[in-house]
Amino acid sequence: MDQALASGLSRGTDGQVRCIWQMDLPDYRHYHDVEWGRPVWDDTRLFEKLCLEGFQSGLSWLTILRKREGFRAAFAGFDIDRVAEFGEDDIARCLADAGIVRHRGKIVSTINNARRAQALRAEFGSLARYLWQFEPKEAERPASVTYEALIANPKTEASIRLSKDLKKRGWTFVGPTTVYAFMQAMGMVNDHVEGCCCRAEVETERAAFLRP
Repeated sequence: MDQALASGLSRGTDGQVRCIWQMDLPDYRHYHDVEWGRPVWDDTRLFEKLCLEGFQSGLSWLTILRKREGFRAAFAGFDIDRVAEFGEDDIARCLADAGIVRHRGKIVSTINNARRAQALRAEFGSLARYLWQFEPKEAERPASVTYEALIANPKTEASIRLSKDLKKRGWTFVGPTTVYAFMQAMGMVNDHVEGCCCRAEVETERAAFLRP
């Protein structure tokens, strides 16, 4: 286990070597293999992930992942226009919903951020087009994606830039560490550790991805 912790890799019950954080739990492993790090252009998915990363603050991502369907039901599938219309009755409904994290500030933030997302779509044509312009240049990336490098850099210059710009535009719960977790998940960087079975496949997808 000590060696696994040092490398950031672990061998699962299926024999595959993966990033250690997925803990070889079936749902977490599926998220690691199928979603995490694969580039996303869809505005709804991007908005959802930004919101859920905000809800995750102070909690584990596994907690949020296991409540994700509850969040989707509570927030109209994270349809930006529908969430932007939420009012006090919706806030009260969400606060009574045991299927999500019942934090008034984060619920209000999600509604606020939907309205801010509408403004970005009006300005840039899509939320994706705005967000992907913050993808870090190759020179900003570590020469080798090691567990040590990732632990040492929970935020980056690129995530700081995006966080500052989002805050300037009125977004909330979008600190640089939260934003970097979003960038990792949505494929703006490939932070599967060197040696992870998914790293090469994700890198191929990123190379073929047409930026918005």
